[in-house]
Amino acid sequence: MRHIKTYHAKEIKTKQGPIIVEGPIQISRLKELHFHEGLTAFRPSGQQKEALLEISELEEGRIIVARYKDTVVGYVTFLYPDPLERWSEGNLENLIELGAIEVAPPFREISIGKTLLEVSMMDKMMENYIIITTEYYWHWDLKGTGLNVWEYRKAMEKMMETGGLTWVATDDPEICSHPANCLMARFGKKVNHESVQKFDQLRFQNRFMY
Repeated sequence: MRHIKTYHAKEIKTKQGPIIVEGPIQISRLKELHFHEGLTAFRPSGQQKEALLEISELEEGRIIVARYKDTVVGYVTFLYPDPLERWSEGNLENLIELGAIEVAPPFREISIGKTLLEVSMMDKMMENYIIITTEYYWHWDLKGTGLNVWEYRKAMEKMMETGGLTWVATDDPEICSHPANCLMARFGKKVNHESVQKFDQLRFQNRFMY
């Protein structure tokens, strides 16, 4: 499968100045940008930049960033699922995962997260994929936002729906370990029925035999 990537961009006007949401961004450009010190949800900001540089080198890897001048203040990543997760077991070349989405605290509440997803889906290539995201409450910034787990879950679902991702059921043990965790998916218009069936088999693996 050829992972064709077509650049798109959108501007968000703020009191501090314009924020450019753009991508998929090339590794050469990503290297030139600074990372906001508040991007620490998954690892320190310097290490997070290194992780994104690695993703941008992957054939299927996609990085969409929100940039204030030359500083990345938000990003979303797309890549194949981790080989240790069940979502990679079907070897579906058209199944990619929204691996992470993050916005630096000073730049929240101005729709950067939603715009990152909007720009991501502007690329027609996304219609060839089943896109999933696994949401675990222990990754959520409950302290920084002041939201409880259910309020955060609702806000996360609303943001993901901007990109066309909706809740789907699964018996995956890690997701089922807490009722706030969830699996969300988007089925591109060009995804065939066979791929959907294979994905359904990945979603449900613990069926009882009678």
